[in-house]
Amino acid sequence: MATFNVDNLNALSDLHPKPDTTFAYGTAGFRMKANLLDSVIFRAGIVATLRSKKLDGKVIGCMITASHNAAPDNGVKLVDPMGEMLEGSWEAHATTMSNCETNEQLAAYIHTMVSTLNIDLTKPARVVFGRDTRPSGDALVAALKDGFKVLDAESTDMGIITTPQLHYAVRCLNTQGTPEAYGEPTVEGYYKKLADAFKVLVEGKPRSSSTLILDCANGVGAPKFQEMLPFLGDSLAVKIVNDDIVDDTKLNLNSGADYVKTQQRGPLGLKMNSQDRYASFDGDADRLVYYYADEDGTFKLLDGDKIAGLAAMFIIELVKAAGIDNVSVGVVQTAYANGASTQYLRSNLNVPVSCVPTGVKHLHHEAMKYDVGVYFEANGHGTVVFSPSALKTIYTAEESSPAQAVAIRLLRALSEVINQTVGDAFSDLLLVEAILTQRQWTPKIWDQAYTDLPNRLVKVVVQDRSIFKTVDAERKLVEPVGLQDAIDAIVLKFRGGRSFVRPSGTEDVVRVYAEAATRSETDELAYRIAGLVFNFNSNGSGPRPREFL
Repeated sequence: MATFNVDNLNALSDLHPKPDTTFAYGTAGFRMKANLLDSVIFRAGIVATLRSKKLDGKVIGCMITASHNAAPDNGVKLVDPMGEMLEGSWEAHATTMSNCETNEQLAAYIHTMVSTLNIDLTKPARVVFGRDTRPSGDALVAALKDGFKVLDAESTDMGIITTPQLHYAVRCLNTQGTPEAYGEPTVEGYYKKLADAFKVLVEGKPRSSSTLILDCANGVGAPKFQEMLPFLGDSLAVKIVNDDIVDDTKLNLNSGADYVKTQQRGPLGLKMNSQDRYASFDGDADRLVYYYADEDGTFKLLDGDKIAGLAAMFIIELVKAAGIDNVSVGVVQTAYANGASTQYLRSNLNVPVSCVPTGVKHLHHEAMKYDVGVYFEANGHGTVVFSPSALKTIYTAEESSPAQAVAIRLLRALSEVINQTVGDAFSDLLLVEAILTQRQWTPKIWDQAYTDLPNRLVKVVVQDRSIFKTVDAERKLVEPVGLQDAIDAIVLKFRGGRSFVRPSGTEDVVRVYAEAATRSETDELAYRIAGLVFNFNSNGSGPRPREFL
């Protein structure tokens, strides 16, 4: 069996010593303060190389980003060949490798992976990587490149890009020259593919008279969406705000999709009016939420649930109009989805709805069980996936009427405007704009599909989040024993009450979600459950959640 140069590993590893920290590859990969990440990024480069060799030289992606976190944070996540998240068993390998305390342990674990996974080290390794606008990115890229040198990976630097653009490029590179070819593996190719499809979707329809105000969270989405505008031409008018990528303290500060969703208000300093429509990206442009101001100035949020409903409605109508009833459409949600959205999908659209644990990998996997799977988290991260058989049906369908021809053409364009590899704020924005243009709808008309139940999300800081164990797609606690019974007893006292508790995947907090018939009842329910969690086994360690008398 081929081996590797241990002296070379030792020399490179010495440049990136491991700090006294325990690391874990979570839903978002590795993510924490950037000054702790040097060794992690170096070793992620080794894992990516091994993954590529294991898959006979398929291209693996590495994205250096911390998404909606503030600039002192950074992170890295690995992307598998079809643009999907890293395969689950390899997350464990990444975690173990990141925690090797010595060069000897690191070398031994590489040998273990090579042996147990039957990795042929003589195979080529190809990796493509990018980063967002964080100032820590440069140094971390240097560490990543050193990781590639350990096992001689061939690497391509895509520079500063959005996370979804990297996912797109990985899939393009691995499908070039095949019947599943996904597109040109460049940022320009990405812009052209999405823009051309969008133009087909809005062709012949009057453009909205209102302005789309786009909040880019002072992140990478600002310069990249600006680059895309010439490809869109006059098909979409956008005014970009929060586009300062020079002052890193502004990244995700009081702006962006996460802020708008959690605070239920527009970005700080943005004066909203009822004539315009608004959208926000997060820091790495993989989340999108819409919002508007009602005539009386009331803020109205159109989050991932609303986007999923809009997309599902439009796709179902097109599939029916195209006469391809053998294509099934389904929607995938998490427990955070508003109960009213689930009811709307099942009762109004008659579409099957699955509920899975939080995390894109769970949603994506479940969505692939449908011919056309729509998945969105309430936070605005999501996409639509088309099965190979659905795409074949759509592209071989023959029209027997002008209306059918239009529906087939729109379905084909829809499959191109959507980035099927991962949730993509650019792609999802074009999807929403295309549907609103086709329907000639304002955000207010879109919003009238259903009325969200009031909801509240509260964080409780705890000493050890690992003691909280969930089942039923994270909707029920089985540990600590007795806590779920106490939660259920409180929920029963509230009209339309629903609440669940789950540990965060990235920080030492427990998240409490609550819904009820009114805003005041929702707030009271949320904080009573949060207080219960705080008191249970005296596990709370942070500030006590506000209590109601």
